Amino acid sequence: MTPMLEAADTPPLISRRVTPATWVVVALACAGQFLVVLDVSVVNVALPSMRTDLGLSASGLQWVVNAYAIAFAGFMLLGGRAGDLYGRKRMFLVGLGLFTLASLAGGMAQDGWQLLVARAVQGLGAAVLAPSTLTLLTAAVPDGPARARAIATWTAVGAGGGAAGGLVGGALVDVLSWRWVLLINVPVGAVVLAGSLRWLAESRAGDGRRLDLPGAVLVTAGLATLAYGISQTEAEGWTSAATLVPLVAGLALVGLFLAVEARTPAPLMPLGLFRLRSVASANAAMFLSGSAMFCMWFFMTLYAQNVLGYSPLLAGLALVPSSLAVVLGSKLAPRFLPALGARTVAVLGALIAVAGFAWQSTMTAHGAYPTSVMGPGILMMLGAGLSATPLAALATAGAAPSDAGLVSGLVNTSRTMGGSLGLAVMSTIAAARTAHTGSGVGAEALTEGYALAFRAGTGVLLGGVVLMLLWLPKKISASSAN
Repeated sequence: MTPMLEAADTPPLISRRVTPATWVVVALACAGQFLVVLDVSVVNVALPSMRTDLGLSASGLQWVVNAYAIAFAGFMLLGGRAGDLYGRKRMFLVGLGLFTLASLAGGMAQDGWQLLVARAVQGLGAAVLAPSTLTLLTAAVPDGPARARAIATWTAVGAGGGAAGGLVGGALVDVLSWRWVLLINVPVGAVVLAGSLRWLAESRAGDGRRLDLPGAVLVTAGLATLAYGISQTEAEGWTSAATLVPLVAGLALVGLFLAVEARTPAPLMPLGLFRLRSVASANAAMFLSGSAMFCMWFFMTLYAQNVLGYSPLLAGLALVPSSLAVVLGSKLAPRFLPALGARTVAVLGALIAVAGFAWQSTMTAHGAYPTSVMGPGILMMLGAGLSATPLAALATAGAAPSDAGLVSGLVNTSRTMGGSLGLAVMSTIAAARTAHTGSGVGAEALTEGYALAFRAGTGVLLGGVVLMLLWLPKKISASSAN
């Protein structure tokens, strides 16, 4: 173990306020996570209305999504470490405050540039907020079955936020206007802020370290540049300079970051963390799983609307069973962990998801809802919920308390970057297949493209299963070395 990790055994500093009830901390942390994940997808159905109202170009419309995603991915590790050093409650409040104010600004935007700036600030707030949600939860709940249940709730709420995006966005756009997909965050954020000020206790690392500014600048620039390059693939393709230059630059910056971290006495990212089997293997598995799972909602929504002819609201309603399935899977996982072990539960969940992806890849242009949407969707998301809980628990196991925020940021970064890369790759695969049919962009051609994306997702998940079997620890333990 590195000296950094040994020094990190110093107990975290906890404020002397009366410790709040555990369920209050879990509820507040989950509410913050729900808002963060919801806003990744909720704006999708509002994009046409935004374009009409604000006169956005096609590229500008793409940046409504990308501005949030890039800031979110780029600042995540910095947000996690800031929580360790300056206080998890403080960073939770700062992140939630930024997110809420940016949501208000975006909902009131009168020009396209105002909306884009607001979305970027939203992403920054989310990057500060998201790591704190998991850290506050794990600090409040003692290790063991209770923590597994709390992480399961956090996982279910996060997955539910992503799943609810289409339904919530469709309802708000149909009933009110596109502005309410952003404005709805304001009253919810205000309530969570008030509750957090009242009930959350402060905690932070107690070893007196300062923020590693060179490392922070390099990793933020590197991850943001990578996210930008990935976002360019859909419009520019993988071989264009507009894509390759930022991808190569982002990889170079991340490589330079790792070189700096290996030499600095107080690194932002202690590389010794990756010698912990649980941290390294679970994040790798989460990256692979996220690259497939994140695409599910995207392609299922497109299939429902572009092929089956569903309205945005009806498409959201069609995915409600899938949303309930991911919650069910997340809540069942802690019941299986004591008897089966973390690795077995994660693999079981991934295999159930593989079955769902394989079934979905048989879709047709005239599919019936029970067999073309509901059935495979339930399997995919039941498996996602079962696997996500043990992976999140393993990814935070064994790390020192002073690194808890950083490890939580790493969990979210792995999932976000995996999802972004997976969506870019799968979108390219689907578009190429659709174009190759030579029959235009009709229902049959679109279906062939979507089906190929799900077949590719099946392969990625099978690769994830092999990785889990070979690398994941069998059980969650303090050392996670077995």
